[in-house]
Parts: sequence; structure tokens; C-alpha cells
Amino acid sequence: MRLIIAEKPSLARAIAEALPGRSSKRDGYIDAGDTRVTWCIGHLLEQAPPDDYDERFKRWSLDHLPIIPEQWKLKPRSQARGQLKTIREQLKLADEVVHAGDPDREGQLLVQEVLEHMRWRGPVKRLLISDMNRPAVSRALNKLDDNQRWQPLYEAALARQRADWLYGMNLTRAWTLTGRQAGHDGVLSVGRVQTPLLGLVVRRDEEIEAFEPRAFFPLWIEAGVAAGSFKAWWHAPSSPWLQRLADKGTPLPLDDKGRLLDSRPAERLARHLATLTTLGDGHVESVEASDKSQPAPLPYSLSALQVDAARRFRLPAQKVLDTCQALYERHQLITYPRSDCRYLPREHHAGMANLMISACVGDRELERFSGGADFSLRSRAFNDSKVSAHHALAPTGREPDYARLSRDETNLYRMITRNVLAQFYPAYRYREVKVELRFAKEPFRASGRSVIDEGWKVLFQRAAEAGDIADKQDSDKKASDKNAATDDKTPPPLPALTEGEPACVLDCGIEEKETRPPEPFNDASLIQAMMNIARYVEDEAVRRTLRDVDGLGTEATRAGMLETLINRGYLVREGQAMRSTRIGRALIHALPPAVSRPERTAQWEQRLSMIHEQGDPAAPFLSELIVDLRALLADSSASRLSTALASVGGATPAPRKGGGKSGSRRKATSYKKRASGSSSGKTASGKAASGSTAGSNKDGASRKSASSRSPRKRETGSRRKTDS
Repeated sequence: MRLIIAEKPSLARAIAEALPGRSSKRDGYIDAGDTRVTWCIGHLLEQAPPDDYDERFKRWSLDHLPIIPEQWKLKPRSQARGQLKTIREQLKLADEVVHAGDPDREGQLLVQEVLEHMRWRGPVKRLLISDMNRPAVSRALNKLDDNQRWQPLYEAALARQRADWLYGMNLTRAWTLTGRQAGHDGVLSVGRVQTPLLGLVVRRDEEIEAFEPRAFFPLWIEAGVAAGSFKAWWHAPSSPWLQRLADKGTPLPLDDKGRLLDSRPAERLARHLATLTTLGDGHVESVEASDKSQPAPLPYSLSALQVDAARRFRLPAQKVLDTCQALYERHQLITYPRSDCRYLPREHHAGMANLMISACVGDRELERFSGGADFSLRSRAFNDSKVSAHHALAPTGREPDYARLSRDETNLYRMITRNVLAQFYPAYRYREVKVELRFAKEPFRASGRSVIDEGWKVLFQRAAEAGDIADKQDSDKKASDKNAATDDKTPPPLPALTEGEPACVLDCGIEEKETRPPEPFNDASLIQAMMNIARYVEDEAVRRTLRDVDGLGTEATRAGMLETLINRGYLVREGQAMRSTRIGRALIHALPPAVSRPERTAQWEQRLSMIHEQGDPAAPFLSELIVDLRALLADSSASRLSTALASVGGATPAPRKGGGKSGSRRKATSYKKRASGSSSGKTASGKAASGSTAGSNKDGASRKSASSRSPRKRETGSRRKTDS
């Protein structure tokens, strides 16, 4: 008998339906002739708690730390004992096992840990399913792989699980006990993903609060030429006049971004420019025109979808994951959703025309888009070298029944389908013109853009939508330019220009603006930060090594980590913004910097990738972790935590002032700060996130005296696919 073990019941049913012959439901499995299909229900096993290794560990004590198992133990989850019994009974009858976990690191662990726990030594095949529709499952059943090929992925998953247990359990116990010395009554949870993520928010909040706006003064002219007029801006950094002043010892009134911080030079120049009204008083110095193209945005990974859905529909990241899971399992409209890939296999291209036409049925807009698609086009998205265990999110080709879909399901399905349809539209092409003019020998610059071919942008009718799906490089550039002297909107076309032609000044003016603080994090920007964590690494040498690392957390865990931090009282949602609470800030200030910064976690992911992809042994990784762990435990400090609890405050945004059109004074956002010793931050439910502060217990207190009974809250969990 062949036994197939699926990750979850819905997948088991899909597999059974794709098997030949009739099948019948039994208690805990499905009988399909010479094949039986059973299932897990998430993790059936969990890492044993510390007191399973030694009864003494029921009482939390600094003397016990670090707790390092000599022989690792797994124990059945209480609600999983019945299903484990079914699997054990079926294994006794089986000649061969087929591992049908999800095609990712955690899916490999989830089923294989059960086989290892039950000491199965027979042959094991691997079934990889990313589309639960019957034809796709049938194809997958005909392409079974040897599970031994996936052993390195299992070793990486097991190393991750054990490392998270060691790191999270030991540091949570240490800082909870240290917190009690400092006067905080409650569990202080520390983890390798949640704590650096909290650190990002705390540092951003404090950067906003410490921000001091500076006024700057961009000078513009309305330049007239034979074919019309356009707005140009004084480029102060290359001003010959300012440079002559600098040569005489006058400091340049410019900041590091080239913004003019003193209005007087602009006012003096503006008075002179107002006299240059005759054509020929200035001239066009140079004209640079180039035709450019922008390819269609790639199909979505889960994180990329979460970012865009948060921007467009204000959906929390966890809601996007849950909705995608329903589209995949219940409605079978999309492929495997927990994917970190944005590419599709080349072999999929041949069948995309029929698949996409079917996927667009029932939606007038999608039907119109599919009717205009050229399915002979092969975009950059079809790239086998970029596809690993799973590919980008895509429609399965099943016709949707919109009456059965919720609004969120409909919106996300349309987004996923539209991004795949965009692969069959030509590139967006435009002409970009950059011009420099000279008036009174001073440089003025302007740029313009005219559309040659809308291409794929016709699928994104609203300008905001086109911006939402812009490639990361574009969004990064916009973020870096948002304090620029000129607006970052797409510039209008320029009139026809030739080098050397005469020009004049039709109008001029000076805008008074203020620099703005960075925006507070929200769901979209936090997910994006986790995807591109190297941007937040200060060590340049480390940053270079992290370019290819997937980031902080995984596709399956990023959304849940945000909710975890909220539930633990470290973050709160204020409108769309994520804000750190008092206890969240105090913890980050008290922890060793290595715990609250992303370098360690990103390097972990790099090491885990090497275990998976290069077959590196896991033992050295865990041994090095234990060395680091001992050093971190030695650095726990009650006095540091006590000081932090007494001095920090949670940030609350004040109403935004100013705004309006270009030319108005743009005020920076100000933030109120809780006074030292004021009320603690609140959790999402409104409960206090921390207790009173006390500074009587010093860091020099004996570690032997820092012990207590175990708090009610366990420091380890059994949720499906979690990062600490």
C-alpha cells in the first residue's frame, strides 16, 4: 500500500480526487484502492518544553540559563494525538510513503518530522503541489521525486526550529527575570525576528520625534522659448556665483542634498531674473532626449502582494495572507500563495492564453484586458533560473464565481490576475527630455516626459494604481527624493527645444518649504522593509553579503509577526501607522544592540540557505549560536531596563499641519512625547503593556536571587510556520 501524507485535510482531499478510481472517507484518512491519503493538521509535533528535559526548569531561574538540550525531544501536540495514531497505524501497513507537505522549508519539516519521530525507514517520495485543481494535482502525481533530494531543506528547517527555541526561550526567560528585577511584572518576549522588527519601528519613531525641520528655498522660473514655455529650477550646487562666494571664504548655504538653506541668495538672483524678459537674455545650454521603456511589473510574491494591498485597500498583511489561503484552498482560484518568488516557469507560457481567458470570465474589466493581450509575448517573468520550489502567485484558470467571493477575495484575485495579464502587454515607452538653461550665467534645469506607448499601463487606469505596482527600484528612488527641491510627480512634456536657442524669463518665484521627517511605518512599509532588510544594515561589509538573502522572516511568517508584536503590547496601530509602545521601546533600549538589529537574523537566513542549497552541516551553525547566546545572556541588565522604563515614552502623532499646493509653506509633522514616568503604552485591547517602574534592584544583584515560578505565558509555541 502507498501512503500519501498531506500537510492539511484540504490538500488530502484534492489529492484523493485526482487519484484514479473511487475513494472513500475513513476515520483520519481517505481510502483510494492501493493508495491511502492521510494528513497532518499543521504541526502535529512540537519542541518539548524545558521541563521535559529537567523538572527543575519549571521554575524560571537565571541560574539555569542557557538551557541546551543534549538530545532534542519532540512531543505530540495535545489536539493532534488522534491523527498521529492514525498515521502510525497506516505506516504499519504501508510499503511506500509520499511526502505531500507544502513546497517550502516549513512544509518539508512538518511531514518529515512525523516520519522521523515514528522511525519510518522505508522509501519516501516527494509530491510538490502548488495548484490544487485536479489537472494540476494529477500532473504532480505523475512527477514524484525522491524525498532524499529534499533532505538539505529538512536539515535547514530543523536547524531553524532548534535555533529559534534556543534563542527565544533562553532570552525570553532571561529578560523576563531581568524585567522583574527592574520592576516590570510580565513576560518580556524576545525572538530572532520579532525583536529586530520591533527595533525598526522604535528607531523610526524616535527618528521622527527627534527630527528638526529645516527651511529651504527652491527658486523657479517660467522660461519662454520660441515653441512655448515651461518651468525650470535653479541648480544651486553648480552655481558659478555661489562657488565664487565659497572661494572667498563664504560658506555655501546648501545642505547635503543641494537644497538652499538661506533665502537671501535666491531673493537677490530673483530680482535680477525679473529683468531678463527679452528673448535672448538667456539661452538653452543643452538638450538631452532619450527614449526609455519600463517592463510590466512582475507577478506577485506574497510579500509584494501584501505591500500593494496595504497601499490600495488598507488591508493588514495577515488579512492578505488569510484571504490568499482561502483563494487557494477553498476556491482553488490561485496557485500556492506563500511564495517568495515573482517568476513563472517557461513551460507555463504555452498554456497561458486559455488559462488567462478562463480566469478572466465574469469580470468585464479583466475580460477586456485579456481580449487585448498578446499571448505570444514572453516577458522577463518566464524565467526558470529564478524559480525554485514554487513560482509566483497566478490564477489557476478556474472560472471564478464572484457570488461566492468576499470583497477582499475579489480585490486580491483581480490584483493577482491583472499582474499576470500585464506580462502579455508591451513595455510602457516614453521619451524623457532633460534641458539646462543659462540666465545670468546661472544654471536652470528642467525635465519633461511624453508617452510613446502606454503598453501595460492601460491595465492600471488610475495613476495611483500605476504607482502602486512600480518596480521596487522606482519606489526606492521616490522615497529618497521626497525631500527634493522640486515635486516628484511625473513632469509634463516640454516644448520643442534646440541647443543654443534664445530664452527669456516670463515669471519667477521662490518657494519656502520645509524638510519632512520619514513616514512612520505601516503594514506595507514594514513588509517591504522585511523584504529588503539589507537597506537597514549599517555595516557596509555585512550589507554586501546580504543582497541575495530573502530578508527578515519568511513569506509565511511576516504578517503573523506584525500581529504578534501588537498582541504582546509592543506595537499599536494608530490609523494606518504602526507605533511602538513604552514597553516596546524600553525593551529595545535595554537589550544588547545585536539582539535588536537585523544583521544577526539576516545572517541566520544566509546560513540556513547554505545548509539547504550547498549542503552545509547544521551543527556548526548551532554551535556558533550557543556561543553568541552565552554572551547575550551575560549582558542582561536590570539597571539598563529600569532606566529605559523610566525614561522612554510611546510616540503619538499630532495632527498634521500645513500641506497644500506647491509654493505654500510645508510644515513637518510634529510628535508629542510622553513625559518621563507617564502612563505605559497600551496593547491593542487597551490593557496596560507594562507595570510600574522601579529602580531599586541593581544590575549587580546576584543572578542566584533572580528566580521565580514560570509565568503563565509559555515562551515556546506550536503555531504553524512561526518565527520567533
